[in-house]
Amino acid sequence: MMKAENLFYPQGGPIILCQIENEYGNIDSSYGQAGKAYIKWAAKMAVALDTGVPWIMCNQADAPDPIINTCNGFYCDNFQPNSNQKPKMWTENWSGWFQSFGGRKPHRPVEDIAFAVARFYEKEGTFQNYYMYHGGTNFGRTAGGPYITTSYDYDAPLNEYGNVNQPKWGHLKDLHYAIQLCEPALILQAPASLKLGPMQEGHVYTDESDTCAAFLANIDSESDATVTFRGKSYHLPAWSVSILPDCKEVVFNTAQVNVQSLRWTTDTGSGDEEVDTQKSFMTLSETPWEIYKEPISDRRGNSFMFGGLLEQINTTKDMSDYLWYSSILVMENLNSSQIGTSEFTLSIHDMGYATHVFVNGNYIGSGSHSGQLAFPINLNSGGNKLDLLSMTVGLQNYGAFFDTWGAGINDVVVDSNNHGTYNLSLEPWEYQVGLQGEAFQLFAEQGNSMYWTSVAEVPRNQPMIWYKTTFGAPEGNDPVVLDLESMGKGRAWVNGEDIGRYWPAYHAPLTGCSKDCPYKGPFNQDKCSTNCGQSSQSRYHVPRSWLKDGKNLLVLFEEIGGDPTQIKFLTSSISSVCAHVGETHSSTLSHWTSKDLLESIPMVNIDCGIGKFIIAIQFASYGTPKGTCGSFSNGSCHAVNSRLVVEQACNGRRTCSLAASNLFFGHDPCRNITKQLAVEAICS
Repeated sequence: MMKAENLFYPQGGPIILCQIENEYGNIDSSYGQAGKAYIKWAAKMAVALDTGVPWIMCNQADAPDPIINTCNGFYCDNFQPNSNQKPKMWTENWSGWFQSFGGRKPHRPVEDIAFAVARFYEKEGTFQNYYMYHGGTNFGRTAGGPYITTSYDYDAPLNEYGNVNQPKWGHLKDLHYAIQLCEPALILQAPASLKLGPMQEGHVYTDESDTCAAFLANIDSESDATVTFRGKSYHLPAWSVSILPDCKEVVFNTAQVNVQSLRWTTDTGSGDEEVDTQKSFMTLSETPWEIYKEPISDRRGNSFMFGGLLEQINTTKDMSDYLWYSSILVMENLNSSQIGTSEFTLSIHDMGYATHVFVNGNYIGSGSHSGQLAFPINLNSGGNKLDLLSMTVGLQNYGAFFDTWGAGINDVVVDSNNHGTYNLSLEPWEYQVGLQGEAFQLFAEQGNSMYWTSVAEVPRNQPMIWYKTTFGAPEGNDPVVLDLESMGKGRAWVNGEDIGRYWPAYHAPLTGCSKDCPYKGPFNQDKCSTNCGQSSQSRYHVPRSWLKDGKNLLVLFEEIGGDPTQIKFLTSSISSVCAHVGETHSSTLSHWTSKDLLESIPMVNIDCGIGKFIIAIQFASYGTPKGTCGSFSNGSCHAVNSRLVVEQACNGRRTCSLAASNLFFGHDPCRNITKQLAVEAICS
């Protein structure tokens, strides 16, 4: 299809590379010789398509010629392709990590990403791609995993709402420009490597002409270093690379972040503001609600019987997350003292997704991940109805033989000390694929009014219930967010569009988070986590293109119980901008195209974004300021005119630039001390 549409580069199109398979090399040993044969077949098939552009395989060390094997990972500077005739390519530089329901929120420091990228190009890298550069949202049932959240923000340079994630976006932008300045030298020939210290090294790209570019690296994760290169002394912070496009002047160091960071505000409606990623628009406490109670024991006409427990995905054909398993347990000869007591234990073995358990129409509890669930239950004399709602939470998306892993329930046993063991696994079971609310399309904008009931008092904390209300769209153009912190687990729709799965009741562990996120040293996905003890995801992206003027429809299916009246709609908006640079930082990159004196000095650049202006300076200090954005404080050295100078330069403007220099502030507040400039500006 792409070839027919002339989309490949030789046809004048934008496609310069094609990929066949993805990280199959990580698991192909599980398939033995069949895996090797498959890779050869896949390569031959791909080349035969005659696209006119190179083909690649990620993490496939034995990729057959002419397929180029490439690297995926946090670092690829030491990677080498399997032939010196193939370029060194990095197809997935993981800018963060995905988040799972029940997991902490991962972050990757931008200093470490920049270090990894600079090291890659320092050591003959030719192509580098971020995974992800723009975060996104797994709307509907598209999230995989299992357990990957609806948000796929990935801590990317552009977040899932399309906002810049500072300082990650800006620092990488400067890095890209610095590498681009080196381009004339990078394409000349292989670099010469230099030993500059025990853990310091340099790589120099040059030839007989004056063209020259150098990368000076300190791979020590603990200590800064000073090195001598071509007779000149250079300071290298720990775990950093300095880039010299002319082999003389440092225009960029990966550990020195000169760009701004952003703060966002949540107006809670109480008049107080807390720092967060959104700004409140409205709550739903006063809106009229309608409900529909999802039947637990009553099955509609398309249920069916089967002797034994069926695997879920083959039964549902993945047409729904939900599959009901229902059976009858007959208890005879129960005396009056045993009826209604919890001397019975229901044990369920599932395949590790999630299950809700109901006995005689009463919600007993839920389980996920573990595979083995146990609940004390009350039983009546005679027939007892057992209803198990099994759910997928995104299908398995990677691993050897992952297509055979399956889902659902594969063992059900009731135990009692006085009545023995009842194994229900081979008994007759009634099955229903999906929910009645799904069959009635309660999430649609029209055609289902006969199923809904208006209520004066909204039922709260009830399982298996559908909610419906309307709301007005927020004014403006800021991204819209649905805050479901008050809900338990379920699904949400806006104007019939599937927002995705929500599960605020599933909290991250209480431990394992980092108050500080040190960039130094090798990174892994658990190194810089936040959000311990909090909902893994409580806020959900609602694209403005899905909203309309006037009334908008919100529908929720709540599985375990929540309070819909506490739901909020928020908008994502910048409240303040921070920047923090020091005298020892490299000068701004614009110095290479400007000879202005200030351009050769480290600069603070403040930018409130389109349509917003600086209305106040929350903090300013030239000297030795302490803290981070939102908690800056004066140090022992402080220029008393700091705030006045910054206010005069910035107030009323969308952007402003400030030099971290004695010249800019008119005096030296503390001689013989290396100074810094920290600023926080309020945007509105």
